[in-house]
Amino acid sequence: MLAEMRIQGLGVIDEATLELHPGLTVVTGETGAGKTMVVTGLHLLSGGRAESSRVRSGAERTVVEGRFRIESTDGAAKVAADVGADPDEDGSLIAVRTVNADGRSRAHLGGRSVPIGVLAQLAEQALAVHGQNDQLRLLRGSEQRAVLDRFAGDPVLSPLGDYRRVRAEWLSVAEELRLRAEQAKELAREASILRHGLTEIEALDPQPGEDEELVEEAKRLADADQLRAAAFGAQLALTGAADGDPDQPGALGMLGDARRRLIGADDTQLRELEPRLGEAIALLVDVGAELGAYLDRLDADPARLERVLSRQAELKALTRKYAADIDGVLAWAEDARQRLSLADGSDGVLDALAKRRDELEEELVGHAERVGAARVAASNELGKAVSAELAGLAMSSARIEVAVLRKRAVPTDDAVLTMDGQRVQAGPDGVDDVELRLIAHEGAPALPVQKGASGGELSRVMLALEVVLADSDPVPTMVFDEVDAGVGGRAAVEVGRRLARLAVSHQVVVVTHLPQVAAYADRHLVVHKGSGSGITASSVRTVSEADRVVELARMLAGMDSTETGRAHAEELLSVAERDRGSFGSGKRSARPGGTA
Repeated sequence: MLAEMRIQGLGVIDEATLELHPGLTVVTGETGAGKTMVVTGLHLLSGGRAESSRVRSGAERTVVEGRFRIESTDGAAKVAADVGADPDEDGSLIAVRTVNADGRSRAHLGGRSVPIGVLAQLAEQALAVHGQNDQLRLLRGSEQRAVLDRFAGDPVLSPLGDYRRVRAEWLSVAEELRLRAEQAKELAREASILRHGLTEIEALDPQPGEDEELVEEAKRLADADQLRAAAFGAQLALTGAADGDPDQPGALGMLGDARRRLIGADDTQLRELEPRLGEAIALLVDVGAELGAYLDRLDADPARLERVLSRQAELKALTRKYAADIDGVLAWAEDARQRLSLADGSDGVLDALAKRRDELEEELVGHAERVGAARVAASNELGKAVSAELAGLAMSSARIEVAVLRKRAVPTDDAVLTMDGQRVQAGPDGVDDVELRLIAHEGAPALPVQKGASGGELSRVMLALEVVLADSDPVPTMVFDEVDAGVGGRAAVEVGRRLARLAVSHQVVVVTHLPQVAAYADRHLVVHKGSGSGITASSVRTVSEADRVVELARMLAGMDSTETGRAHAEELLSVAERDRGSFGSGKRSARPGGTA
């Protein structure tokens, strides 16, 4: 639960600390005093949009700090653990939102700087803020469906989980089938081109690197005389003249003479050099032999040169069409074979994918039907429960119907199922639209709440829903911003009674202008407007028993200075006290009017 909230520099509030307790806390104050800033601060703590215009005039920044008491098993504790947030000494978790005057915003959780979205995740587990905008959201079909699913619980959520799992696979298979079908069409168009290219390449049967080898061979054949002279000269320099001409002894002869001289020397150091000359002689003998073999192979062969040049021309015809070199041509051929194999086997793959898609579609229809049936069953119960609450909120003749309708598919829908001969849209939340309808009185038509409910009626419908959904709502703290707007008289008393009953199982914070609602509070906070140095400043205080009577009398049309007003306020408190006693103690521990 939210144990404390501190606000600095937000709107008309210079600095205020709100100590919150279990049960029902109401926030009241004169118009313009800044009551709504309390809810604005909670929106900021919930990761809501930050507006620099909310920063108090003359202040550098707005700071909102909330202290949450959470259990180690709570979802909020997991959010904190995931970002490494550290609890305070007393085990509480502190969240801070800062908005600078230039619009920049920062968030901290447990002493760590975190993305704003982390505060939103924390709020999902710990805090639910209901304001005028939330009433507008209730008018959307997706929100009404979420309300029904929340009420139904596992009977809807379990098959809905199966539906979403199968739907994801169904969409994936359908997309793969679509892509492969398009690919098959493209392959069919290019198959003849691929086959022609493969026939041409296979007829010439090029070998890896053959084009480079032919270039070298053609060069050798064209330069045979020059190459022969170079090789012969090198061989002569190594071995000397074949006739033993002493003027051309060759390197081997001279090395042999040097070796003999070292062997015959009467010096150890000179004799040690002889083996190295032997190694050099052996190496030169090998080189000479290879030169001889090269000369034997190097024959001027014009016919061979012509064949090499002809082969080069054939291979160049391939490289002009398919790749820059023969290795590239061979790679193109391999790719072409693979693409042709895909084309040849595409029919089987497409058939298998189509079969799997149809199987998943049949399974998906089954899950969608189970989700729809569970929603229909829950819709009847929800309608009765909300209607019963409305009867207690001075709408005794009104009834709520919850209609569950299948969403008809339109031509632009990608995910479409056929159910009972009707094409329906298969969205992530099923195939159903949910619509809350209000029957304002006997004989009146059932109209969507956005058309059939006034502002005050819509507020009571939302409150009735929250009361009905309280047992299934895991969020421990609920905040209502003027949920009683457009309500008065007996209906206002019933709103207060419902909020007090809701506070038995939840921490409830309500911003209200109605004394009938404020009378039911376990804790009453008053936003007081003052001024100084020409700037309006508001503060928040917890009112005591006597001050509470005065505040309620003020709310009764400004009757705080009259005995009649105070007597009326005391009567409201007395009635509310008796009602609260009938609800049971629940989680409440603070007395009305306790000190801050």
